[in-house]
Amino acid sequence: SGAMMLDYMGWKKASALIRDGIKYTIKEGTVTYDLARQIEGAKKIKCSEFANKIIEKM
Repeated sequence: SGAMMLDYMGWKKASALIRDGIKYTIKEGTVTYDLARQIEGAKKIKCSEFANKIIEKM
């Protein structure tokens, strides 16, 4: 939702950074419990840890 808000505001570069951070974190297989149930071999982490991983990838 944050990326969508930034798109609406015209901040395309910031929005792309968030989307890329999410994409690469999920691709890495490090996800929250709800996603880990759907991805075989995924590593489950807390929401706060997931957010930190996304920030690292930005």
